[in-house]
Amino acid sequence: MTVSPLIWAVTIIVVLGLLAFDYIFHVRKAHIPTLREAAVWSALYVGIALAFGVLVLVFGGVDMGTEYFAGYVTEKALSVDNLFVFLIIIAGFSVPREDQQKVLLFGITFAIIARSGMIALGAAAIDNFSWAFYLFGAILLYTAIKMIVDELKEDSHQNSEGVFVRLVKKVLPATDEYDGDKFFTIENGKRVLTPMLLVMIAIGATDILFALDSIPAIFGLTQNTYIVFTATVFSLLGLRQLYFLIDGLLDRLVYLSYGLSIILAFIGVKLVVHALHENELGFINGGEAVHAIPEITTAFSLSVIIGVLTVTVLASLLSPKGRAQAAVNNAHHEARAYLEMTYRSFEEQRDAMYEKMLAHEKIVDGLPAKYEDIVVAERSVRELLADAHRVHEARLAFNERGERSDEQPDGLLVTHPDGTVATDPGGTVITLAEEKELRETKEAKRRAREQARAEHAEARRG
Repeated sequence: MTVSPLIWAVTIIVVLGLLAFDYIFHVRKAHIPTLREAAVWSALYVGIALAFGVLVLVFGGVDMGTEYFAGYVTEKALSVDNLFVFLIIIAGFSVPREDQQKVLLFGITFAIIARSGMIALGAAAIDNFSWAFYLFGAILLYTAIKMIVDELKEDSHQNSEGVFVRLVKKVLPATDEYDGDKFFTIENGKRVLTPMLLVMIAIGATDILFALDSIPAIFGLTQNTYIVFTATVFSLLGLRQLYFLIDGLLDRLVYLSYGLSIILAFIGVKLVVHALHENELGFINGGEAVHAIPEITTAFSLSVIIGVLTVTVLASLLSPKGRAQAAVNNAHHEARAYLEMTYRSFEEQRDAMYEKMLAHEKIVDGLPAKYEDIVVAERSVRELLADAHRVHEARLAFNERGERSDEQPDGLLVTHPDGTVATDPGGTVITLAEEKELRETKEAKRRAREQARAEHAEARRG
């Protein structure tokens, strides 16, 4: 089915409108989205993507609709894997929680631009060179093997900065201090890059690498450029909300890389088979098409993709490794929740939470040594558990004296009067004293930057 320029124009306008809406109403004002906000908007974007798929099914036919859903599911699964890397980059640069939305929206926007360029190049290559299918298939097979090797080495996704960022930092002056969401600031009288710009560069560089895997994968399912574009774009829209919604679940998908490697390998084989059917290379069967192996249908591809993802998710959540990661996540969550509680909540509820925390801590302490890296990777879980124990002991002492335990022990006070908890820019729980010190240090640096800017401007005028 040929898609008219009008449909293309309307689709692009809708996509740009959704991105603009996301920025104006959600990202422009820095804030930390609630779980409810993330869930509502994630469901809305998925609903838009599914509704669009139904329209394609109705007006484009069963084949076109199946191609769209196969492409959307594949690209969505790949985008979830990309969230792992985004998570590591954001944590590596200690991006303040309230500014993470802006970083993610930039990453999504840049990903759409990068992949649109790749789609145009891929479509041109397919139209003019039938051997491009061999190339795309080889890329996917190589990626699949590399994903498995990296996973077995347990060193995948470990570099938060990347070669390009390190090169930028060597060539251009940069600071380790954030200045709000500014890309540049004045430090020691010089204009320097802030970590906000560096993290944008890191996200953008990884987006280009992701596109090298993503676009050949979807071209293996359909050669309809409109379906390739829309399935890719709709899989990326809503990724920002999904990040905050499944933040705690991402680490539990311990076998996702294996599932994705199987899917990419399968699509790679599908591309090679299709290339054989379109063969024009003289050194293969004398330049004649090879029909010994039947073409793999899109419907079969969709069933394989959904089946592999289902098995992967279930295996991740139910496996010993997945349960170990869940125990660590739960212990972290419950220790933090316990520290956030104030006397407004019933003492019985606090005790129940503490008993739950103890149960999960016992599981964590009993984990085999091979899972210790999961415990270490879960930032501050040991410190949170230790603080929770000390607070509990202080509460018991207060209760034995018949006194209220509103205040936590000196040096461990982490809860504001309104019940919210003090955290550093990376989200780690800290004491109110530490938070005050951080705030004062940040304010002093802000004043120093303002003074440096004024002196810099005065020097330029002089």
